[in-house]
Amino acid sequence: MLGQVLADNRPLIDVDNLKVHFPVRGKGLFGVGTGVVKAVDEVSFRIRAGETVGLVGESGSGKTTIGRAILRALTPTAGEIRFHLDGDVVRVDQLRGRALTRFRRHMQLIFQDPYASLNPRMTVRDIIAEPLECLGDTGGRAAIDERVREIAELCRLNVEHLRRFPHAFSGGQRQRICIARALVAGPKFVVCDESVAALDVSIQAGIINLLKDLQDATGVAYLFIAHDLSVVAQIAHRVAVLYVGQVVEMAETRDVFFGPLHPYTHALLSAVPTIEPESAFAPVTLAGEIPNPARPPSGCRFHTRCPYAEARCRAEVPQWREVAPEHFVACHFAGELPLARHG
Repeated sequence: MLGQVLADNRPLIDVDNLKVHFPVRGKGLFGVGTGVVKAVDEVSFRIRAGETVGLVGESGSGKTTIGRAILRALTPTAGEIRFHLDGDVVRVDQLRGRALTRFRRHMQLIFQDPYASLNPRMTVRDIIAEPLECLGDTGGRAAIDERVREIAELCRLNVEHLRRFPHAFSGGQRQRICIARALVAGPKFVVCDESVAALDVSIQAGIINLLKDLQDATGVAYLFIAHDLSVVAQIAHRVAVLYVGQVVEMAETRDVFFGPLHPYTHALLSAVPTIEPESAFAPVTLAGEIPNPARPPSGCRFHTRCPYAEARCRAEVPQWREVAPEHFVACHFAGELPLARHG
């Protein structure tokens, strides 16, 4: 079942013209700068309160960089990140030092690897409690223990698990520990960075259902980064498609999957296998390789691989525009191309 449309339209995070560029250094100890890698380039989107936005795209497209920039694990090169909190608007991109540290309780991260992201020398109790202790909660050990037990129960962990070490758990159980650690401080927003990619398919389903149940219980919003479009379809209310550091299409999940308007989105969806015997599996083959983000092509960045590219695509950057209600696309010919509907 595709992710349902979210009724609540309150904004939580506004990302406007976000840029994250990394300098390219020459060879040698004192190599001078020779250019920049435009990992994220003029990305804009909104995440609503209690919403899940799926972020998809090929490896190296900038998905993780966007998530880490919003969390301020990376410093943005330019752009604005506005966090709507209890009637106030906080410019996250401008926070520094202790102000940023204090604000981190409102935004957390679930890592991809449930094995590498847990300290093997710490008990589960200490792992889950660590964010509260780092944020300086002054309720004392008893209050922290009560909060740890509460979030552990929500994440379907038994109380006796809290005394054990990570090596005693399976991959799915370890990811539940990671989720509990991310949610223990009561954040409004969580980045799920490929958080089910390292798990078996059957375990993935359980984690996805847990994330959805936790969202219903706490109202937390997710930025769900993934390669697997079938997983994104299960959890996301809206989907943003990323290509070489730029969002090329964003709409409600059903609209993206059943009526893509950008040829790159169409190509991604065509590669998703189906279990329907009468449905022909005919993935679109894209010519060439993904462009180098240090030297992106002129005009539309997808024109080097697009089967519908014309001279205008090579010379003119397409505008980010609303082609249908809540359906945004960056393509000169959106709505005019013969893209097959999926599903």
